[in-house]
Amino acid sequence: LITRYDRTIQTKRGFKSIESSDTKFKGDNSDLYIRFRTSKPGDFSMGFTLEKDAGEQVTWSPGKQYGFDFMSFHAQVLNKGRLKNLIVGDYQTQFGQGLVLGGSFGFGKGSEAVTTVRRSNLGFLPYTSANETGYKRGAALTYQIIRNVYFSAFYSNAPRDATVTSDSLEDTSVTSFQTTGLHRNENELSGRSSLREQNYGAVVNFKKGAVDAGLIYNTIDYSIPVNHVPRPYNQFTFSGNSLSNAGAFMNYTLHNFTFFSEAARTINNGYGFTGGVLGSLTPKLDVAIHLRNYQRSFQSPYANALSENSNAQNESGVYWGWKYRWSKKLNLSGYTDLFQFPWLRYRSYAPSEGHEWLLRVNYQPSRNVVIFIQAREESKVRNLSDAEATLYRIAAGVKRNYCLNFDYPVSDKIKMKTRAQFSTYQIEGNVTKGMIILHDIHADLGKLALTARYAIFDTQDFDNRQYVYERDVWLAYSLPAYYGTGLRSFILVEYAFSKQVTLWLRYAHTRYTDRDAIGSGVDQIAGKEKDDLRIQARIKILN
Repeated sequence: LITRYDRTIQTKRGFKSIESSDTKFKGDNSDLYIRFRTSKPGDFSMGFTLEKDAGEQVTWSPGKQYGFDFMSFHAQVLNKGRLKNLIVGDYQTQFGQGLVLGGSFGFGKGSEAVTTVRRSNLGFLPYTSANETGYKRGAALTYQIIRNVYFSAFYSNAPRDATVTSDSLEDTSVTSFQTTGLHRNENELSGRSSLREQNYGAVVNFKKGAVDAGLIYNTIDYSIPVNHVPRPYNQFTFSGNSLSNAGAFMNYTLHNFTFFSEAARTINNGYGFTGGVLGSLTPKLDVAIHLRNYQRSFQSPYANALSENSNAQNESGVYWGWKYRWSKKLNLSGYTDLFQFPWLRYRSYAPSEGHEWLLRVNYQPSRNVVIFIQAREESKVRNLSDAEATLYRIAAGVKRNYCLNFDYPVSDKIKMKTRAQFSTYQIEGNVTKGMIILHDIHADLGKLALTARYAIFDTQDFDNRQYVYERDVWLAYSLPAYYGTGLRSFILVEYAFSKQVTLWLRYAHTRYTDRDAIGSGVDQIAGKEKDDLRIQARIKILN
């Protein structure tokens, strides 16, 4: 059982009485999170998640809200004879390479340049996240028909947040989907659960030895027609009441190599393909090659295949990743990705192409000492702001990132980390810069563990924002964007009262030197400083 409390000490504008009735937050200034799960690997799982964001209410309103703003539940049984998997409640799907049925989360391009290009064929998984989009709600099962052949089917009927416009009873449509999960005021509540999404499909899977292949069919029906506001770049975005995709996938392992692929087609529209191979050419060299081609009219809302875009649409590319182990202490890794966009994109109103590459040198002279140097470059076309132009003008924007990291121990119980990150962004002759320098200390004192960070950052614009992972409480994730000029620090305290009870306390402080207000709109905080508090308790009822 996990309980978590979050609070920003400063008051956001939405909580103040100066706001109108449509924008003023209805709830208090705290995040509440409760999660319970009991499970036995390979046998069963059952649990629930309750969550409210700061500004949301905990209220009982039959037909609208039952207690917490977000409530999730699942019950799962596994390996009961021919019944291999059955989930009732909230779940996610991960079949093939994620081109049609991809999970909510997946690794993209990064320093692990080889293994992350391939998606695992995991099937149905319980949904335990507090993310209020991307889940399916209903029932899913996997059944073994005959030896080596499995049949999977699912049905979901879930609410979705959306902006709905209505000129008349006959002319009602969804113009956009809302994915923030925030329902703090009347404006945000107006789109809450305004749309029902029916999602159903089936997968026939053949597994034998080195072969894992299957066929996929999926249909999504919306209770209200989807009709986005026309923009130059969204001419091939899905519109209508119903969307269907059909596809096939195959994974095959031969000696030191794994081949993987998936092809799919949106019925009456375009197709998509993803595939590649990864393996070891020598005992020291691992490589991966990935090809993709997602047509502009390929429409797959739950895709999670490797792509440069946020969705698998309007893109083709070739990816090559590698990792070379020079010795037990030294290894090199990197990738090159060449991509094209046949149609217009958001903030890029012309067909375009680009590239991305990364190089990382990792040196580990001992078990607790890690040093790495990393360089990365990305080039993509972007619109230029020019109020006097009669046509859209574009130019290639190039971002370069550099990172130097040093992890080292002071003693058996105390470890340090020092990191420096720098970046530049260049477009049409203009160059802006950004940087962050940080130092971490971690002390493991038996039942008590302490982690602290002090960081200095300075970025000239949002294009040079810096991302650095921050250690957080168990099962929470923190990857803030360091933007502007200022200081950032946090301290995380973990104390194990016993094997059953653990408590975390996290306090983070940000002070800016380049502004008198933080954020914008209803989230704006007056002043230069922001303080965040997080408290979490975990209780293990049974081990």
